[in-house]
Amino acid sequence: MNILLIYPEFPDTFWSFKHALRFIRKKSSSPPLGLITVAAMLPEDWKKRLVDLNTKALKEKDLEWADMVFISAMVVQKQSALEILNRCKAAEKPVVAGGPLFTTGYQEFDSLVDHFVLNEAEITLPLFLKDLKDHKPGHIYATNEFCDLSETPVPAWELVEFQHYDSLSIQFSRGCPFNCDFCNITSLLGHRPRLKSSKQILEELDLMYKLGWRRNIFFVDDNFIGNKSILKNEILPALIKWRHGKSGCQFITEASVNLADDDELMHMMAQAGFKSVFVGIETPDEESLAECKKYQNKNRDLIGSVKRMQQAGLQVMGGFIVGFDSDTLSIFERQIEFIQNSGIVTAMVGLLQAPTGTELFKRLKGEGRIISGMSGDNADGSTNIIPKMDVNELMSGYQQILAEIYSPHLFYERVTTFLDNYKPVASVVKLHAEEIHAFILSIWKLGIIGKERKYYWKLFFGTLKNAPEKFPLAITLSIYGYHFRKLVEKMSV
Repeated sequence: MNILLIYPEFPDTFWSFKHALRFIRKKSSSPPLGLITVAAMLPEDWKKRLVDLNTKALKEKDLEWADMVFISAMVVQKQSALEILNRCKAAEKPVVAGGPLFTTGYQEFDSLVDHFVLNEAEITLPLFLKDLKDHKPGHIYATNEFCDLSETPVPAWELVEFQHYDSLSIQFSRGCPFNCDFCNITSLLGHRPRLKSSKQILEELDLMYKLGWRRNIFFVDDNFIGNKSILKNEILPALIKWRHGKSGCQFITEASVNLADDDELMHMMAQAGFKSVFVGIETPDEESLAECKKYQNKNRDLIGSVKRMQQAGLQVMGGFIVGFDSDTLSIFERQIEFIQNSGIVTAMVGLLQAPTGTELFKRLKGEGRIISGMSGDNADGSTNIIPKMDVNELMSGYQQILAEIYSPHLFYERVTTFLDNYKPVASVVKLHAEEIHAFILSIWKLGIIGKERKYYWKLFFGTLKNAPEKFPLAITLSIYGYHFRKLVEKMSV
């Protein structure tokens, strides 16, 4: 059987980094980990092809080749997913759909999808495959159970054209011990972190390395530090040993802010090759943190926590939200002040949204305050709820935050604040041709024709003089700023 695995296109979003990726001649941040993991679960004698619409077009000959189409998507990819499904329908190709978009709202696609394989594929896919073999495949396969990650195979990385991507992905755990009411991770994946073994992780990394990968690897766990004991005693020592003698691979992940409380854990992560961590800060307002049950962020010096992670060699990317019921008009200036003082260069600021299945969604639906489905884009200026604050004041304040923090003046000021505090762990990183190209292009786009050129050159020469070891990072962050400003300009039109 010929299986065509299709990944829908991402729109131009905060995390797409489309404008920054052009500097390094890459087409997408990362390939579809879920789809290639599913591919590894399919029968070995089936022929498989991957078409990632973020890197190539879906051609008619691809559909003609296929006996069956598998599609997976997140909510933000909905429009592209619909276009794909309609093309498959017109070509009379049976479609199997899974992933967050379909798990949380499969009813919208009922007429376009033949078979829904929902929730965790380790449980539901074998049921579908058994029925397919018996010539009686069902329409919906779903479960309330959570799988044992020891059953998860090494993804079929051989299907991926590495040259198009900036990073590859790996998953160590699923689930999060916390209970933030706006987050749908626990409704999808549960509270108890389920883990892969170090043996599984090393098998996946070995395959990536064997296939020639020497760039970033993103641990896509929603909270990498959900089980600190296993990390310290098994996973991180294995990663430290694995990286010995290897160059080029560095790690990125997501974690809760209490990482800053554990000096040993931060040190081990930095030694293992982790360079960046995304942290959900959300808000500096204690009342709003209590409202959304973000208790792990309460009663702490959040700026101090960020700076401790930076000093440990971890770049902190931050998520921020405005539009909580507790928010007053002062929140906009307070968010700007916090972001600037913390030196969080990559600051994703969004309006509060209520994903289906969350406690927030249930509460606001009961109050009659859900007005639409989510866009799936955390930072597109949209919301699916009726806020307590006047909506025009909320929108105006939100635009003010973005306009200010990504203005050349404040952005480059924030980069300097970060670099002054950041203490990178020395590691051998190979400089690729892509980085050299990006450096030269940054001089033209940012230093010559860009409106930020005076700030670019101040950072350029200041870093060369005072911290030359941080110079490549300074240029990289300048390019990130270009991407973010392009998004803000688009939103303000």
